[in-house]
Amino acid sequence: MQLYADHPARRARQITIDVLSLAFIAVWIAIAMWVYQLIAAFQQLGVQMQDAGAGFRSTMVELGDTLGAVPLIGAGIRTPFDGASDAGAALEAAGQSQQETVLAAATLVGVFIGVVPIVLIVLVWLLPRVRFAVRAAEAKKLPATPGGADLLALRALSSQNLTALSQVSPNPAAEWRAGNTTTVALLAQLQLSELGVRTRVDRA
Repeated sequence: MQLYADHPARRARQITIDVLSLAFIAVWIAIAMWVYQLIAAFQQLGVQMQDAGAGFRSTMVELGDTLGAVPLIGAGIRTPFDGASDAGAALEAAGQSQQETVLAAATLVGVFIGVVPIVLIVLVWLLPRVRFAVRAAEAKKLPATPGGADLLALRALSSQNLTALSQVSPNPAAEWRAGNTTTVALLAQLQLSELGVRTRVDRA
């Protein structure tokens, strides 16, 4: 597979575009990671809530156990502490839920910010580059295959502008139909040049 054109100017443009595209992808990945970390930092609030709830619940349970062991009054005085420990457990669960929500939001936003621009860059840059590589590799083999020069000449007649065709011959279509080997070779060479391939086409 031919990744770059044979012509220096076009090859330089392709390399420049490749470098810029890869740089843009790296920048958007870095931005996505930064946004993820920025949002994920809000998990600390959930961590504090969870720690506070766990500590409060543990304290209330210990107090309830201690006072509950007091003869005569223990059973009645333990009830409020049990209720308070439930409130601490609820705060602990809320803190854990907040962390999970923040993490999910950070992941979603980070992936969206990273993926969307990268997909656009791939569509605009990578697909045309792959298409060029495939077409250039195929075109480079054509002159050596039977009828390959004729096929390239036909493609030139159907895709090249009139100014370029008139430089080959005043009536290139008629000469191609007549099998003029010189015109066929020139048309094939024109098409190869358009594809960025530098391969000699024999005129005999």
